[in-house]
Amino acid sequence: MIDASTRQLPHTPGRMVVCGDDGLARRLAAELQDVYREPVTLVVPATREPQPAVGRRTGRGLGLLARVPVVGPRRAAPEHGPLRDLRLVEAAEPEEEVLAAAGVARAAALALVYEDDETNVRAALVARRLNPRLRLVIRLYNRRLGQHLEELLDQAAVVAEPGLDLRQLDASTTVLSDADTAAPALAASAVAGTSKVVQADGLLLRAVERTPPGRGQVADSGLCTLALLSATAGDPAGAEGSEASGDGGPQLLPDDRAVAAATGRAIVALEAVSRAAAARVGPAARLSVAALPVGSLFSRRLRWALAGIAAAVAALAVASWVTTGDHPLHAAYITLLDIFAINDPALGEPPERKTLQILAGTVGLLLLPVLVAAALEGLGEFRTATTLRRPPRGLSGHVVLLGLGKIGTRVLARLRELDIPVVCVESDPEARGLALARRLRVPVVLGDVTEEGVPQAARVHRAHALLALTSSDTTNLEAALHARAVQPELRVVMRLYEDDFATAVYRTLRAAHPSALTRSRSVTHLAAPAFAGAMMGRQVLGAIPVERRVLLFAALDVGGHPQLEGRTIAESFRPGAWRVIALDTAAPEDRRPDLASTPDESPPTAGLVWNLHPGYVLQAQDRVVLATTRRGLAELTGRHGSRPSDPQAGGRTR
Repeated sequence: MIDASTRQLPHTPGRMVVCGDDGLARRLAAELQDVYREPVTLVVPATREPQPAVGRRTGRGLGLLARVPVVGPRRAAPEHGPLRDLRLVEAAEPEEEVLAAAGVARAAALALVYEDDETNVRAALVARRLNPRLRLVIRLYNRRLGQHLEELLDQAAVVAEPGLDLRQLDASTTVLSDADTAAPALAASAVAGTSKVVQADGLLLRAVERTPPGRGQVADSGLCTLALLSATAGDPAGAEGSEASGDGGPQLLPDDRAVAAATGRAIVALEAVSRAAAARVGPAARLSVAALPVGSLFSRRLRWALAGIAAAVAALAVASWVTTGDHPLHAAYITLLDIFAINDPALGEPPERKTLQILAGTVGLLLLPVLVAAALEGLGEFRTATTLRRPPRGLSGHVVLLGLGKIGTRVLARLRELDIPVVCVESDPEARGLALARRLRVPVVLGDVTEEGVPQAARVHRAHALLALTSSDTTNLEAALHARAVQPELRVVMRLYEDDFATAVYRTLRAAHPSALTRSRSVTHLAAPAFAGAMMGRQVLGAIPVERRVLLFAALDVGGHPQLEGRTIAESFRPGAWRVIALDTAAPEDRRPDLASTPDESPPTAGLVWNLHPGYVLQAQDRVVLATTRRGLAELTGRHGSRPSDPQAGGRTR
């Protein structure tokens, strides 16, 4: 059912249309309006009763938006600021008449962010037929399907309008996954604390915190300095990214003078990138995962028993060699025959030989139950080798991953790429991530983390970090509190949806455990900037949270951007807005359209070049990788210009 009040409204050319059924759709609409100042039409399922504001999720439905019968300007939750020129279409499914009523035929871009891949694919095919020039951004979990769908929809647009240049019109299809966008940041939070990672050209960009520089000194920042953290970042009672400290919160993309003058404030720096570091987690790491762990095949007591019997056998063999004068190998052979009771009795032998035979027989009696126990334990391990592994005995320093849903599966894959030991906890025996865990030989504990014995089975008391990524805020919080009670210094990263709740939890845990690391992350907050950037026509490589703000990495063609074209690297740098950090040296016809993906083939000879000379002049044919704030990226678009605001504003995230 389409809202009748929406059907009669005229549709402005160049509108952004967002279709979805969960929190990502609402946050994406807010992102487009608050940062890029775009008119938005939002298509959501109808709600019968008013629902809580943005940030509260109830059930499987949208649970985000109150039904508003009058279409026009709306106001979002305070965290997003005012939503200007928002039109609302309520429909259960994005059918053709729904998309037509939303103005897809004249829209500039359409984002399909339903949780169901099939719904997004079906709507994308209809939308491409309605508007071949439409810029499509599709949320798909299936990567392989996404690659084929991009090619199909782009080809369909060219067939519908012969001679249409999709690159010139920037009307191509982009397939993104909120799980893929958020997984690097979530994994990095657990592994390296405040470090963040972004994939670019098959490489791993790492952003790490470093100690504050002294007055008049410029910190060693690797490739570049990404941000100055707020003065309250180290205050246990302060909020992450609090602006009540008097320093305005974190300062994104500062220049060298600002870094040198910021005494007492830590920096976030981009580390040097090398392909060798990425290669170390390749086949060798996968081999170590696939190999059968001998330590988990037998229990510790059984291993000690076997070692003791082996020592006794060796001692008897040496004693036989010394007393009889036989060859050492023959003495060992006779000893083994005595142990297994298959040698003749030493009736006419010297007393020493008789004594050794009796001792060997006793050792043989002790060996029998040990061999039976070893056989039973080995059989049990081999029977479960094709199913799910149990956490090895004595495991420590690992990451406990709670939840193997859509997000948890991607985070698990990222952690194993980094060769990080992981133990997963999942209550649903049919969870989608169990197949990946079984293939990677990752230990899994099936059960509810709130049940007695499950955290102990996951070795939480000896873990390095806990990643609570279930879809339930209360489950994540309960798991974090239980883990902190067992190990107060444990690093905890929680997926919490509601902002006020996340802030309260963060402050309380930091005050209660000031020496431990606590982070709260929102998948929709991490993913929304990437989807919004793709709708604006740029390829966003990833997002890095800096306290409560976001820093984006985007690939951009220099041509047509006067802020970059004809300027040197130093001149193109605008503090607080954007900074060129890499140059794509590949020929334009050889460039990969998606730098965020990992190339299937071996790395090309030409690729991204880092540590650029400040005097290099950017040409129109160049493509660069930018570290930028969201408003800086909006200004580079030039469609509406950037609105007057704090140049350091970079948006917020958990």
